[in-house]
Amino acid sequence: MNIILKPVVTEKMTMITEKISNRVAFIVDKRANKIQIKKAIKELYGVEVVDVNTMNYAGKHKSRYTKAGVISGKKNFFKKAIITLAEGEVIDFYSNI
Repeated sequence: MNIILKPVVTEKMTMITEKISNRVAFIVDKRANKIQIKKAIKELYGVEVVDVNTMNYAGKHKSRYTKAGVISGKKNFFKKAIITLAEGEVIDFYSNI
């Protein structure tokens, strides 16, 4: 099971990272628990994790009006984890660009 799917790089999360420099967010597998997430971050990035907070987001129904009529669909469910790193630890997402 691939636990860490992708990092969250948004304006809001960037502001949180700048304000509280030891927090980062990831989209994770829905079935993963906090212990598995902590272990995966430690193995993948080699940093010490202090705390893990998780949030489940429900899939939302979306619809739009087109020439062909109303097209409706649904966004996927996902789980977000906010990771608090130990003092002095940093994960740099932009180093490979």
